Amino acid sequence: MKTFRILIADDHEVVRHGLRALLQKRGDWEICGEAVDGREAVAKASELKPDLVILDIGMPNLNGLDAAQHILSELPHTKILILTIDESDHVIRAVLNAGARGFILKSDAARDLVAAVEALQRHRTFFTSQVADLVLDGYLTGKYPSPDKVLAHERLTKREREVVQLLAEGKTTKEVASILGMSVKTAETHRANIMSKLNFHSVSQLVLYAVRNSLVQVAPTVGP
Repeated sequence: MKTFRILIADDHEVVRHGLRALLQKRGDWEICGEAVDGREAVAKASELKPDLVILDIGMPNLNGLDAAQHILSELPHTKILILTIDESDHVIRAVLNAGARGFILKSDAARDLVAAVEALQRHRTFFTSQVADLVLDGYLTGKYPSPDKVLAHERLTKREREVVQLLAEGKTTKEVASILGMSVKTAETHRANIMSKLNFHSVSQLVLYAVRNSLVQVAPTVGP
């Protein structure tokens, strides 16, 4: 039987090790690589060509959703499994739009991870019950929200979403240009277009927008 090769991408080392420990119990599965952010995940997927990529949704530099789109544009047959701490409707829509066919909560990984990978290996899907409810409500049957209700996030291009994430993470325009391999002037143009599209007037609005749309995630506050 052909070995099923898996790439794990999460910015927390303890999470990657935990996922690896769960998956290594299967002799026909191989962890072929790990990545600490979305950009490294895209690069390693291109290099290693895994059968499945497990992506944390809230990674720095490039989030899991945009990383999924990059990976699927080059490797359309690769399976994508998204890990998240949030299953709100807008996150579910974004996961489906990104092309992922598996979606589990991090809090449920110990229970659901192996079943999710088995389902994707068999060319099936694996979603939470809330996703199933959304599908039944007609999201995937053509009954999309009316144009005035489409999320602002969906009006941005892939490149603009990348710029938003980097700016929200505190990168300067010069740093954004360097990371994305563009001129500072082009980065400034992207920033201006984003602010115009979203009708924003400050970076704080951009940061709040990025958090609400899962382009970046805020770590939970730990009590004393």
